[in-house]
Amino acid sequence: MNKNTILVAGGGGFIGGHLVGDLIQKGHTVRSVDAKPLSDWYQTHPEAENLKDDLMGKEACEKAVEGCDLVYNLACDMGGMGFIESNKCLCMLSVLINTHLLMACKKVGCKEYFYSSSACVYAADKQTHPDITALKESDAYPAMPEDGYGWEKLFGERMCRHFNEDFQVDVRIARFHNVYGTHGTFEGGREKAPAAICRKIAMAKLSGKHQIEVWGDGEQTRSFTYIDDCLTGMDKLLASDMRNPINLGSSEMVTINQMIDYVEAIAGIKVKRKHDLSAPQGVRGRNSDNKLIQKTLGWAPAVSLREGLHKTYQWIYDQLKSRY
Repeated sequence: MNKNTILVAGGGGFIGGHLVGDLIQKGHTVRSVDAKPLSDWYQTHPEAENLKDDLMGKEACEKAVEGCDLVYNLACDMGGMGFIESNKCLCMLSVLINTHLLMACKKVGCKEYFYSSSACVYAADKQTHPDITALKESDAYPAMPEDGYGWEKLFGERMCRHFNEDFQVDVRIARFHNVYGTHGTFEGGREKAPAAICRKIAMAKLSGKHQIEVWGDGEQTRSFTYIDDCLTGMDKLLASDMRNPINLGSSEMVTINQMIDYVEAIAGIKVKRKHDLSAPQGVRGRNSDNKLIQKTLGWAPAVSLREGLHKTYQWIYDQLKSRY
C-alpha cells in the first residue's frame, strides 16, 4: 500500500490497536478514532492522530474520513458470546457506523474501504453439531445468522457490496473467525473464549484454587485466529482484487475442552472443571473453510492454536500477576 492518510475506525479496540501499530511500523500516516476515552484504549500509539469520537454520527464520520485514502472499519459494539447474546440491540446499532462511514467515503471521495465482518453471519442450521463441515463463504445464504450481531454484520456486507456497485467505493470484506491475542479484553464481560480461559487458569494458578467454570459442556467446537494472522490476512486482502466476502480464520477446529487442555499444559497445572450448562454457548460447532482464501490470496492463517495461546496466556498472566 502507498497511502496518504489511513483511517482506522475502532482504533482503540483490540484488533484496531494492533492494526494501527502495524501501519505505523510500515510508514503510513494513521488517524485512529474510537468512541472510548483514550485512557480506555487497549493500545495508544503516539505516532498516530488519536481521536475520541462516536462514529455512529454522520458528522463524526465525515470528519474522520476527510483527507483519507483508505478506511478500515473495525468499529462496532460487540464482545464474546456472553455479551452479544445479551445485547442484541446494541450490536445492531453498529449498522449506523458502517452506513455513515460509507456515506462519508462517497461524499469526500475516499475510494478504498475495508469492512470487518464476522463468522456470526453464517446460517445457524449449518452449525448444529460439534463435528461441523467447515463453513464456506456461500453458507451465509439462505440467511439465518446469529441474532443481533450476525444480522448487523450480514447487512453491513450487503451495504458494502452496493456502495461498490453504485458508487465505486472499492471494498474488501473479511469474515473474522474468533480473533484473539495479546492486548485484548480478558475480563469484564466482553472477552471471548481464549482470553476467558487464559484468565481463569491464570487466576487458578495465582490463587492456588485449581477450579474453573466452563460455559456449556465444553464439547462445542470453534476455530480461533491469532492476531498476527489477522493482520497479515487484511494486508493480503487489500492487495488483491477480491471484492466478495472471504473467510479470514484458522481452520484448526478444537473443542473448548481441548483448548482448556492446551492452556493447562502452558500454565503447568490441572484444574477441576465446573460446567455451567445454562450459560451462553452460541452455535454448537463452527469452523472456517479456507479454500477460497488459499485460492485467491495464495495464503491462509498458519499460527497454531498452541502457539497463539502460549503468547496470550503469558500476557494475561503477567497482567493479573501485577495486581497481586
